[in-house]
Amino acid sequence: MDDALQRLVEQVQAARADKRVLDIRGGGTKAFYGGPVAGEPLHVRALAGISSYEPSELVITARGGTPLAELEATLAAQGQCLPFEPPRFGEGGSDGDGVPLRGTVGGMVAAGLAGPARVSVGGVRDYVLGAKLLNGRAELLAFGGTVMKNVAGYDVSRSLAGSMGVLGVICEVSLKVLPMPPATLTLRLEADQAAAIRRLNEWGGQPLPLNASAWWDGMLVLRLAGAGAAVRSAHEKIGGEVIEAALAATFWNGLRDHRDEFFVGAAKAVDSGAALWRLSVPPTTAPLKLSGEQLLEWGGAQRWICTTAPASVLRDAAQHAGGHAVLFRGHDKSAGAFAPQTPAMARLQRELQRAFDPAGVFNPGRLLPAA
Repeated sequence: MDDALQRLVEQVQAARADKRVLDIRGGGTKAFYGGPVAGEPLHVRALAGISSYEPSELVITARGGTPLAELEATLAAQGQCLPFEPPRFGEGGSDGDGVPLRGTVGGMVAAGLAGPARVSVGGVRDYVLGAKLLNGRAELLAFGGTVMKNVAGYDVSRSLAGSMGVLGVICEVSLKVLPMPPATLTLRLEADQAAAIRRLNEWGGQPLPLNASAWWDGMLVLRLAGAGAAVRSAHEKIGGEVIEAALAATFWNGLRDHRDEFFVGAAKAVDSGAALWRLSVPPTTAPLKLSGEQLLEWGGAQRWICTTAPASVLRDAAQHAGGHAVLFRGHDKSAGAFAPQTPAMARLQRELQRAFDPAGVFNPGRLLPAA
């Protein structure tokens, strides 16, 4: 055990003994997300570095505090990537203490967020092969492995995706990676929301290399990715205006990192009292009659809405459609950031948290309200 990990173990031991709560801090880019942050900071940036990388095996293992930018640069040098495109919020900025914001590998897994390609390639949890976790008892636990066949029984490592750190400190994670697609092409078409949803679902049922989509303000943008012949054939079938490669990359990166026009406007609206909601609904769901700006991703399955409407209105609309609503950004979290769970599911989640962190060391209110 090296010095960085030993210090974390000692801090958790001391917090458990003193009945103190710890707030796990990685790069500081997702502090806005989820339930209220509470407790003393437990910094994990020192726990950084790529432990192993086998390009031929399509597997990389990195420590939890490793900057996401470093991991992606290492993959890009070998023509590989994290296909689920984890968002890189706040990169280049700094927190209130002047510390640079930079997303980390552990924070990526803990938040479980994915970018534009999520609907075609899967989410974070689909690429987690194994993990090492420091639990609330100050025990270092290992789950899974570095190949798919090692994943047997209850897959704890994948359960860490979206856990928001309430189960423990993600000290190391092994991830499946993929080669970058040989060809990509971005198309733009005019369509109202209803037409965009209908066409996306029609194309989704066909063998087309549709990698990502976004609709906002009467414009539908598509990204095709795959073999060159397949991309060219899909373009002939779909039509649309071709967007120059550099401009397309700027657009998709802006969408991924919430730096594009819609999200910049949403951030300003949130500062003025609105809230940014993320609704997960069946992709065939008709346009939702809700006030505020809307942006659609994932073939219509993810719908961003910036609005001043009450939480109950958003959650009722999502539930009626067969989905759920998450308060993604907003200053008032009194209604909860995440959709209320059924009593049975909430009980199971609390029992899981207690199994890993019986003393409630790791911010018990970040994912569910504190008991």
